[in-house]
Parts: sequence; C-alpha cells; structure tokens
Amino acid sequence: MSTQKTTFLLNWAPTPYHIPIYLAQKLGFFTRENLTLAILEPSDPSDVTELIGSGKIDMGCKAMIHTIAAKARGYGVTSVGTLLDEPFTGIVYLKHQGRISEDIASLKGKKIGYVGEFGKVIVDELMRRFGMSEQDYTAVRVGMNVTSALINSQIDGGIGLENIQQVQLEHHSASLGLPPSNVGMLRIDELAELGCCCFCSVLYIANDTFIKNHPEKVRGFMRAVRSAMDFILANPKEAWKLFVEMKPAMDSPVNHSMYERSAVYFSKTGENVHRDWAKVTNYAKHLGVVQEGFKPNYTNEFVPDLGDMKEKVLVEEDGVGVGKDGEDIVSR
Repeated sequence: MSTQKTTFLLNWAPTPYHIPIYLAQKLGFFTRENLTLAILEPSDPSDVTELIGSGKIDMGCKAMIHTIAAKARGYGVTSVGTLLDEPFTGIVYLKHQGRISEDIASLKGKKIGYVGEFGKVIVDELMRRFGMSEQDYTAVRVGMNVTSALINSQIDGGIGLENIQQVQLEHHSASLGLPPSNVGMLRIDELAELGCCCFCSVLYIANDTFIKNHPEKVRGFMRAVRSAMDFILANPKEAWKLFVEMKPAMDSPVNHSMYERSAVYFSKTGENVHRDWAKVTNYAKHLGVVQEGFKPNYTNEFVPDLGDMKEKVLVEEDGVGVGKDGEDIVSR
C-alpha cells in the first residue's frame, strides 16, 4: 500500500456536519480503500478552492456556488459528490437587538457581515434587487466569525446557515433567557426567488489533475465517506460519541445541537443533484459570476452505487462489526 498521503482541506473550522469525514478515518474506511488521508483545516475559508484548484491540495469541501465560481475563474476543481444538501441560508439577526426585522428594507443603513469575496457579491445583488445601492448599507467581511460579530454588535446581521450560525445564536439567546424565535433569518433563496437553498450545499471537491491521475483514490474516498454516512444514519448516538473522541472540542451542547440540526441535510447517497446544479448555475449567471456557456463542473462517476453499499456497519465493543438497521437518525 502506498504511504503517500492524500490531502483534504475542510471548507471551515471543524464543524459537526464534517462528521462523515472524521468517522471514515476513525472507523478505518479510508484504510480499507488503501487511502491515507490528511485532514486539514483552513485559516481562511476563502482560500479553499484556490488551494485545491492550483493543485497544492488534492481534495476538500466547498459550497456549490463557490465551486462554480472557482471553475469560472480558471481553477481546476470539480465536485465529485455531496456532503450536505440545501441547508437554509440567509441573513441572520437577533430580534432583541431591534435593528433588523422581517422586512428586508430594515437592512438599509445597517452593517451586513459576510464570509469571503463571493459572499459580498450575493449581498450586493440581493440589495440591488430591493432597490438599495452599496451606499445604503455597509458590507463587512467577518470570515468565520459571523456569530461572534453579531453578538458583539460589530454587525447588525450576517450571512449564516440554519444548522450552524442560527443554532449558535439560539443557544446565545437561551443564555439571555430568550426563546429560539429570538433569532431571525431573511432567507436568500426566498428573497432571490431561487426555488431552493442548494447554492450553499456543501460538496466534496477535488483538483482536476488529481482526479485524472488518481481516479481510484477519488473513488475510494467516496466509498469511505458513504460507508461513514451509512453508519451515522444507523447509529447517530454512537457516531456522535466517536466523533467527540476524535475532536474533544466538539463535546458541547451547542455542537450537539448543530449535529442534530444538520442531520436532515446530510446527503444519504452522496450524489450531485442535477436539478440543484442547474438552478445554481443559472443563479451564478444572473450574478455575473459565470458566462452563458459555462458547463457545470461536477460528476457522479465516483459516487458508489446503492447496490455496492449493502452492508451496514456498527461499532461493537471489540471494533467494527456488521449488522443492525439501527435507530433513526437524529432529527430536529
């Protein structure tokens, strides 16, 4: 077996929805595929597609719209599967602060946080749609600190996910004696009339040259994370226990809530969804990020067929065993 490591860059700091990647490593599924994976964490999430597209990193995760934008900019990246389907995404805010309401017009004169360059493109287009110019609001780049920037009043609202930043803000609200409904979200898919939230679906992506030269590694990776997902679906409590053994910093009530909220968005098959890619590609054209003739950069060639994944695995006292349909996945 080759000892050369395959490098894999997360799209964010380790987060509960990354659990299939970590469990595939802990349960030996990568080893079973003759794959040695080095899981890396980004210092800046905006660098992920550039690092993978330039060949400095082999594989990683990234949202669909960023993956499309990277290809349009000439970076050699292709989605080889899906980790997380359609998480609700929008401008989150705290109602008790009294700065933003359910009316998007309330964003006028406010500070709006975003993660990277492309986040600002989305904010700017959304505000133009509702008759506001860039002089009517202040876009603030906050990186991975949307939640803390909002709590500390550095921004009035910020782009966040329902299963991540909204959960963090709900826990913050609870610490103030306020209900979960204290957290509001102006959903981008509804305001932009997209018909889906899939622009923030989290994908497994790979460098194009790496795919060409090492298709067996890409295929092995997808089999491994699919096995891990099957394990999570059958054994959600045990999966979480194993995850926090690997990442003790994840062992907190807020992270467990994010895990529970993410469960409904996990891709059970790992497939790229053709409908979602068509919608997001059109959205990217509307934003001016890609040209009219852009060809979506995804493939399902490496996604394992359902017939190839018949075994369910569980962790027994003495290691990995086979069996058990198991309990239902945790739900909201």
